[in-house]
Amino acid sequence: MNYKMVVTDLDGTLLNDDKKISKMDVEILNKLHELKIEIVIATGRNYYLAKKLTEQIKNINPVILANNGAIVRRSHTDEVLECNYLDFEYFKKIYEQGLKYNLHPVLHVDEYKNGYDMIYEQDNTDEMYLGYVDKNNKRAKLTKFEHSINNILAVCYLSENKKLNDLYFETNKINDGKFNSLCNLNLKNKALLEFLHIDGCKWRSLKKYAESINIFPEEIISFGDDNNDIELIINSGFGIAMKNGTESCINAADKISEFDNNNSGVSKELLKIFSI
Repeated sequence: MNYKMVVTDLDGTLLNDDKKISKMDVEILNKLHELKIEIVIATGRNYYLAKKLTEQIKNINPVILANNGAIVRRSHTDEVLECNYLDFEYFKKIYEQGLKYNLHPVLHVDEYKNGYDMIYEQDNTDEMYLGYVDKNNKRAKLTKFEHSINNILAVCYLSENKKLNDLYFETNKINDGKFNSLCNLNLKNKALLEFLHIDGCKWRSLKKYAESINIFPEEIISFGDDNNDIELIINSGFGIAMKNGTESCINAADKISEFDNNNSGVSKELLKIFSI
């Protein structure tokens, strides 16, 4: 197959546990870029952090699908290619369900150019958000969710897995096809439940972008490690789960990487595929 695009997740995939891209991964991605292979980053992180974490490959100018595809930008210009905001009325319904479990969300919002990316309303961040929010983070804003918020990219809950599973099933009862929910498990000692616009999905956003540059699904290679990568891995021409991935992600993949994220697993698979 003549592959034309490589799409990779960040945490647990392209990034090692120190949140760095290995020299080997940088070298191979650069070689593919020189061969006119489109490189795309698809991550659950917000755009600001995704751009910061991919500084090592900034010369590739990758398109970044941030917040699981809720917003898509060109990394070298910050141009927005697509945005999918969760309707505030649905946020209120999700929020009310969360309160029944004493859970408070962190909201990712599209305020990149205004200097912040997240808003939260509980000051005791360690207890309520399990360290997901740092009070000293200048890009996170403490505020009450009292007024309409029109640019919500993701509603995030951090807690132990069982409680989030219960919230997931409760909110599904009020979902009439207007929002998407994802539960990420490949985290240390906690789980992350996210609610997004129905098109807040790595695969759906990627498919639209790929079509805009005349690349077909079968011409795409994708890498991921967690449950938010499953749809991407299933629908790409060649979906590769990282050796360190979740069981569900591994079961969805065409192949499991021979090496994990701490041992340049992405580039070692790309070397075999492209014979470079």
